[in-house]
Amino acid sequence: MSATPASAHDGQPAAPRSEPRYVGLATRVVAFAFDAAVINVVAILTGLGASLILSLLHLPSSLHTFLIGLAGAAFVLWSVGYFVVFWSTTGQTPGARLMQIRMLTADGTVMKPRRALVRCAGTVLAALPLFAGFVPILFDDRRRGFQDHLARTVVVEAEQLSIASARRATMRARYDAAKAVASTAELGQPLGQDNAAGGLHERQV
Repeated sequence: MSATPASAHDGQPAAPRSEPRYVGLATRVVAFAFDAAVINVVAILTGLGASLILSLLHLPSSLHTFLIGLAGAAFVLWSVGYFVVFWSTTGQTPGARLMQIRMLTADGTVMKPRRALVRCAGTVLAALPLFAGFVPILFDDRRRGFQDHLARTVVVEAEQLSIASARRATMRARYDAAKAVASTAELGQPLGQDNAAGGLHERQV
């Protein structure tokens, strides 16, 4: 994998890197399937908890109908919010992190919430005509689908460091910093001694 633009927040440009590698359809499908599983598992567990509580109450049938509609609306808000929050903060949902990909704007920055909402709506629209909106990903030079063109976004590879690699990098950085401080101290000590000797000589003269 080649390096990709570093993430940035609130539209700030990412650190310059080499040309990113754009992600194809298969990788996106796997990432989306994982995200869909997370969304549904949380929704099911929440629904079971709510059903258990409601089963202890004696509510009229009209209220049950209202609660079912409310649950449906809550599921839609939860699903949309899931993608909008992750896309507008890190550029990666859990599924995207698993597949080491990131959703960014065309200029390499993390999208703002409004753009993330537009992309979410574009994803739904792309799926409506028999998923025809995803076909351009197979042919576009930057692997963009309808939702990417609509929101002016791209999906790029985002190589992740393993926990062990990140820990080694941190320890290495600390070692280099300590070594630099020690070198500076060694260079400063003779200079201080020379200054003291010069002062003594001036007083003697």
